[in-house]
Amino acid sequence: MDNLPRFTAAAVQAAPVYLDPAATVDKAVALIEEAAGNGASLVVLPEVFVPGYPYWNWTMNPVQGSPWFERLYRASIDVPGPHVDALRAAARQHNVVVVIGVNERGPHSVGVLYNTLLTIGPDGQLLGVHRKLVPTWAEKLTWTGGDGSSLRVHHTPIGPLGVLACGENTNTLARFALLAQGELVHAASYIALPVAPEDYDMADAIAVRTAAHSFEGKVFSVVACSTISPEIVDTVAGDDEEMRRMLARPRSALSGIFGPDGRPVTEPLVDDEGIVYAEIDLAKCIQPKQMHDIVGHYNRFDVFQLHVDNTPRSPVTFTADPARQPATHHCAPLPTDGTDTTKEDHA
Repeated sequence: MDNLPRFTAAAVQAAPVYLDPAATVDKAVALIEEAAGNGASLVVLPEVFVPGYPYWNWTMNPVQGSPWFERLYRASIDVPGPHVDALRAAARQHNVVVVIGVNERGPHSVGVLYNTLLTIGPDGQLLGVHRKLVPTWAEKLTWTGGDGSSLRVHHTPIGPLGVLACGENTNTLARFALLAQGELVHAASYIALPVAPEDYDMADAIAVRTAAHSFEGKVFSVVACSTISPEIVDTVAGDDEEMRRMLARPRSALSGIFGPDGRPVTEPLVDDEGIVYAEIDLAKCIQPKQMHDIVGHYNRFDVFQLHVDNTPRSPVTFTADPARQPATHHCAPLPTDGTDTTKEDHA
């Protein structure tokens, strides 16, 4: 902590190549290269960027959306896997820390998808695989919730880094759990959400949540949001004019970088594709902590206590590894009269 890092962060606002994981990873690699070429040491990309967000959960009933779930499952990725390897190689090649959202297929069931944030170090090491704890509202039709084992702060060359996906940034206890581990850089990944109730301004909602976490924790927040491309509108809405108007609603996305005073460091980007850059100086987190350090002197731990169960959860627990158990076959005992039991009985 004697030499707190100073670096350039990049918040990427972009649309995926919808439901095409290979092409979307290629786009992500190009965006990482572009951001690194402009001096970024941290590149944050949107929630479930690979291969996109299940908008049909909001625009169709569950029966209509069921075939789309299968389509998304088939286009999702394995962690680890070749798509992750490509992202790791890009981080290593450009010497940057990368945070990116993916749809992750559960290894134990073809019915399981996770909303997952990958944190990759500048050496290409996969530092974290955070599965969204609670899918928001209609998202429960698609994603299984994660567990507390991935609620971790990673010590990286750009400082102590924590990540949360979209609505998790509304969860005060999840945010506190990261702050209490020494988080100074917070990466928040979102999706453009024009399908919420009409009085819901997604751009404002993102800004409020980001400012709140930055101000409460006295940290820098880098928020990256996806956009709605014409391809997404065509794919999900087709000829349905009402649905097309809904997906085209403005102020559905905001990306930017906020400082420990809760204010944007530079002007955030609303709706359009692009990359927001800003310089982050973690030394600027020190003095604000003197006033409100909610994980230090500005708390009463004799009054308030947070218990976090970070046990990895599995659908089944075996007392021994089944793969290492000797095969057992429940066969009839061998006859003692020399009869050959390997021949079929045609009687």
